[in-house]
Amino acid sequence: MVLVTGGAGYIGSHAVLALREAGIKTVVIDNLSTGRRQSVPPDVSFVEGDIADTTLVSRVMRAHRISAVMHFAGSIVVPESVRRPLDYYQNNTAKTLALIQTAVACGVGGFIFSSTAAVYGEAAVVPIPEDAPTSPINPYGSSKLMSERMLRDAGLAHGLKYAVLRYFNVAGADPQGRAGQASPESTHLIKIASEVAVGAREEMAIFGDDYPTPDGTCVRDYIHVSDLADAHVAALRYLLKGGESVTLNCGYGHGASVREVIEAMERVLGRPLPVRVGPRRPGDPPELVAGCARIRETLGWTPRYDDLLFIVATALSWERRLRRDTLAA
Repeated sequence: MVLVTGGAGYIGSHAVLALREAGIKTVVIDNLSTGRRQSVPPDVSFVEGDIADTTLVSRVMRAHRISAVMHFAGSIVVPESVRRPLDYYQNNTAKTLALIQTAVACGVGGFIFSSTAAVYGEAAVVPIPEDAPTSPINPYGSSKLMSERMLRDAGLAHGLKYAVLRYFNVAGADPQGRAGQASPESTHLIKIASEVAVGAREEMAIFGDDYPTPDGTCVRDYIHVSDLADAHVAALRYLLKGGESVTLNCGYGHGASVREVIEAMERVLGRPLPVRVGPRRPGDPPELVAGCARIRETLGWTPRYDDLLFIVATALSWERRLRRDTLAA
């Protein structure tokens, strides 16, 4: 059985759906600080709690005979990490340390870690390969890189096999409408554009239009959340079949600028969005695009939804559902 931490959150809930569809039994632990209980299917075991509660986590691991952990729980907002760095080192590093310690103590064999392209900082080469230098420019990236190093050392010392998955920009929602991004005060571009499209926000901002990119706005590699969930299932199978520990980028290998994303949303929506240009945000590198040959070769992973218009359309469909639910409440 697989323990999914943060399984009531955005990416974790999609991973739970993918595991369920693959016939893999799962138990979710989530403190519901940002996740939603209704995002976990009723036939999936759920425990409300914090991963830093080692007594609780140990009890869950032993009771369910956990063979692998998928670790999604943590904080993910780059600008917030700049304002509140110690919170990020607590949530993303210290709590991950506690989880790894518990996994080792309980004899868990596999660990799949939700990492980020932010570990690369301002990469000198784009697309970015996995062996590029890691030099984070914000506490979020630093907190995740520290966790990667802890996993590496735990693997060397204790034989824990792991897959570090470095996400680029995750977006979209389950095509069947079963899950999506519902966290309040999101800073993700496609989520914000969706909120503006349905009237949940009055306008959106472009944070900086003077970057050294073709149109002056930041370029990101947007990966559909369901493709990312499939990558986690593939990583799990790889480890359970005896695969060696591995670090993999999760992206499509091509990017879209902020302006291109807004234009895609406007095409799907059929009208322009109210947009203003603001100053750069601290901690934002100009371009992040994945070198993604390794994940395809290692896991045999083939994305299904590599299409910006489709990503935007699923995000908008989910946002419309959330808006209807909010207005009906």
